[in-house]
Amino acid sequence: MKAVRLIGVAACMAGLFGAGSAAATGFENGIPGGWQCQGSCGTAGADGVVTLAPNGGSQYGWVSTDNGQDGVALPGVGSTGTSINGSVLRSNLFTAAAGQALDFKFNYVTTDGAGFTDYAWARLLDASGDQVALLFTARTSSGGSAIPGFEMPEAAATLTPAEVDIVAGGPVWSPLGPNSGECYDAGCGYTGWVQSAYAIANAGQYYLEFGVTNWDDSDYQSGLAFDGVTLDGVPLPVPEPGTYAMMLAGLGMLAAARRRKG
Repeated sequence: MKAVRLIGVAACMAGLFGAGSAAATGFENGIPGGWQCQGSCGTAGADGVVTLAPNGGSQYGWVSTDNGQDGVALPGVGSTGTSINGSVLRSNLFTAAAGQALDFKFNYVTTDGAGFTDYAWARLLDASGDQVALLFTARTSSGGSAIPGFEMPEAAATLTPAEVDIVAGGPVWSPLGPNSGECYDAGCGYTGWVQSAYAIANAGQYYLEFGVTNWDDSDYQSGLAFDGVTLDGVPLPVPEPGTYAMMLAGLGMLAAARRRKG
């Protein structure tokens, strides 16, 4: 009977872990459960120059340098100056098999220009938070393409289109705060939606991270919109509310059953 109880509790635990992945990633109801923000993050519908993503949902996620935090930066970024502040949004931990396709769409928006070359990125991190792959870079540039970002580390994902110029002009977009609609100098504007596709090399557990950073001053804000995050065409799973508490309760039941068995 004790063995039957242990098997039953273990089966319940397996069900809980499966249930924790039942909800799908999307931004229709805000930032998904388990995602962590540092700085300024949110969700929005079509707003100003940022339309809804192609084949995306009724809302997209965003990060902005407006009300960003000091020290948020991507390692390895060059050019004259330094990273000042920014924001980053990191997904919940998810499991992927080798060869699975991680896809999403993004749109970089900037009111800065000239030598104040703000930038944005996405990257895949392992369970320890170490970088596995840089998925794209975008950067304010007074000449040349905004994607990929100049003097930034090389990205591993395939982008469609592969190279993107800025749509010039002061971009109207609420996440830019008081700078919405403004333009400091040449380089301001938005990229429009771009697709990123990456084949995960090794099976494991991963985080997906989106970030944006002010370069060399904290004036004139920039932001990044993103949507359509899928793994082999299926939205990333996110923990459902209460799942973690249920898991802890289940672990307690297992421990108690083992003590009784002993």
